[in-house]
Amino acid sequence: MSEIVKTEAIVLSKMNYGDSSSIALLFTEDLGKISVIVKGARSPKSMYGKIVDPLNYLSVVLYKKESRELQLLTGADIIEHYPAMKNDLNKLGYAYAVAELVKNLLADHEVSKRIYKGIIKILSILNSGEEKPEITFGRFFMFLLKETGYEIQIVSCAICGKKKFEDDPHYNFEKGLICGECRKSVVDNYDINLELLRYLNCLKNNESAGTFSNLIARKAINFMETHLKYHVPDFKGISSLKIFN
Repeated sequence: MSEIVKTEAIVLSKMNYGDSSSIALLFTEDLGKISVIVKGARSPKSMYGKIVDPLNYLSVVLYKKESRELQLLTGADIIEHYPAMKNDLNKLGYAYAVAELVKNLLADHEVSKRIYKGIIKILSILNSGEEKPEITFGRFFMFLLKETGYEIQIVSCAICGKKKFEDDPHYNFEKGLICGECRKSVVDNYDINLELLRYLNCLKNNESAGTFSNLIARKAINFMETHLKYHVPDFKGISSLKIFN
């Protein structure tokens, strides 16, 4: 069965294919993550070669066939291409990190309207520069972990249930947050301090985090990466952040 489908999409990545075409990985509103071929994309006369570019927000038309994994793109229009974000290497690195996480954590054809809207929102905030890009990315990372079933448990001690901490807590990637008193009963703890815990809670609750240092924001990202590595053995970290930052 084949059909013509019109939907919105974020371009996650693109690679050359054959002599003149490209294959793009899209995260679409209605079909989830799919791969499409853009025929003749690398020709100077191509209508869509430059439009279907990583991190562009598009309206696309696809010729979709159930029997094939690679769908044919037959139309594309730009909704937003985030020029301010793409002209800032720091912001661009975090934007590529967003795309990388989506590529790694979502299965092909898995539809999530919440994640789709979250990507568009985060790219818009990165483009506008209304807060530090590392904070914006941290919010998305925290959100995506929850939406994909890898939520970080930082509300209370996983052993005794305590919610207020007088000394630095610890984290066990299997159980969750561990208070200082319960630490001795749990092995393999990751040390986090009270400032990092407060920052993580700001991300989790979508509260203002502008008073925290860049160091804490980066530590939070490293912590979430370590958490994800524990739960997803094939995940080796976010390479985009190593390239751009």
